[in-house]
Amino acid sequence: MSRSAERPREPILFAHRGGRAHAQESSLQAFETAIRMGATGLEGDVWCTADGVPVLHHDRRVGSPLRRRPITGLRREHLPDGIPTLEDLYRRIGGGVPLSLDIRDTTAIPAVLEVARRHSAVRSLWLCHSQQSVLAGIRETERDVVLVHSTRIERINEGPERMAADLSNMAIDAVNLPEQDWSAGLVALFRRFGLRCLGWDAQHPRQIDRLIALRLDGIYGDHVDRLVEGLANRRVRP
Repeated sequence: MSRSAERPREPILFAHRGGRAHAQESSLQAFETAIRMGATGLEGDVWCTADGVPVLHHDRRVGSPLRRRPITGLRREHLPDGIPTLEDLYRRIGGGVPLSLDIRDTTAIPAVLEVARRHSAVRSLWLCHSQQSVLAGIRETERDVVLVHSTRIERINEGPERMAADLSNMAIDAVNLPEQDWSAGLVALFRRFGLRCLGWDAQHPRQIDRLIALRLDGIYGDHVDRLVEGLANRRVRP
């Protein structure tokens, strides 16, 4: 287990794609706006350009509808304006804000870690992937990054307990499930194996309130104002 994996006292409020309800998704403006609004973490998708630069964008392809090309086949200078590099983001926000990156392109991993190290941000970096083997490979090279297994209950063929044991043995830190998959029983199970519990697609107040009540360690949503309000409401309840 990485030293980065100590549980926070309150859930980290991750602004999904920078809080895309408030600004152009995955833009520097979105990320900065989310922080100003009270997000305590940021989320994005990372790809690697043809010249080895990690960039933040959700879709695999960019360009006009008739001439869309994969990011992985383009050099950084040939990408459309508005797609930030990971370096750009760290220069704006620093290395202390929890940053959750969905690894869309595994070739980006070495470059992502290199950039994070330059900004002393490895312990605040959460790398998410659906394949346990990919995460285990990262752990072999970096002990302090937070590793997150993103999945769904329907995809856990071996059962939650077996999966939890495997993740713990591989020093993977957290499980990320969609909001509707979480239950008190699952939280207790994963915590027994020392795993953090993260919930994504929490868009409505009732969903956010439910995950906060379950004491999840991190919640992902598009609406930063709703995340912040949900946590504030929970604080004042007896």
